[in-house]
Formats: sequence, structure tokens, C-alpha cells
Amino acid sequence: MAALISGKEVEAVVRASLQSRGYKISAERGYGETGTDIVARKEDDTLHIEAIAFKHSPPARAKDFYEVFFRAVSRIEIGATRCVIALPARFGMGLHQRASAIGCAWVRIGAAFPELSIWLVDTADRSIRETSWNSWNDKPTARRG
Repeated sequence: MAALISGKEVEAVVRASLQSRGYKISAERGYGETGTDIVARKEDDTLHIEAIAFKHSPPARAKDFYEVFFRAVSRIEIGATRCVIALPARFGMGLHQRASAIGCAWVRIGAAFPELSIWLVDTADRSIRETSWNSWNDKPTARRG
């Protein structure tokens, strides 16, 4: 079953937006090629952006989300000053619930990776809503200790 919104569609919007803001953008990767989906550079800012599709199956969407998280944060090792997870905007409808289900671990991930952000990409109007990882956590979490 095909994706409702492909990763390539998300990537195209992100590439166009960053280019219009003066970023130098990496070439598109070929099918099956590994590595960061988009590397964007401007002055001292190096963004490593991982884009995913919005699939029909909720379990497939969850799997893609967790995999893209690990790909994104692994880019710190190769010079990312900001790690971006670019998602179709429809993911935004479930991110508060996902953060709530993960609980304090969500907040701790945000603290451990302050360079991590989530961009919701609307492929219809070609806009991007840039958010921090912890902006999706609705509840303060108690600290143990």
C-alpha cells in the first residue's frame, strides 16, 4: 500500500524552504542510498534533516517515527548542529498523545538532545511548522530522586 504522503514530497517542501532562506542544500540521494536525507548549511548552522512518509497503517507510522528518531540523533556524530525530524503535518494530530504515552522519557530525550526538533510539513500549502522536541509534552513530569 502506498504512502498517503511520501517522504519525497516532504523532502521537496523542506528543500525549497531552506533554499529560499539561503541554505546550501545537499543533492538528493538516489534510491537505496544511505545517509542523511538533507544536509543544509548556512554560516555555522548545519542541519541534518530526516524526512518520513505518512503511511496508511498506524503501526507502520509508529515504526517509521522511532526509526527516524534514531537516524536523526545519530547525525550529531557527523557534525549536525541541529537534528530535524521532518514529518507530514498529519503527524501533528498524534504527537501530544505519543509524548504523553512515553511520559518522562520524552522530556529526558529533549534534555539529552537539545539540538533535536520536529518539523511538521504541509505538502499542500508547502509550509513548515518548526517545533522543539519538548513542545509536544503537555504535562510537567515529576523527577525521581
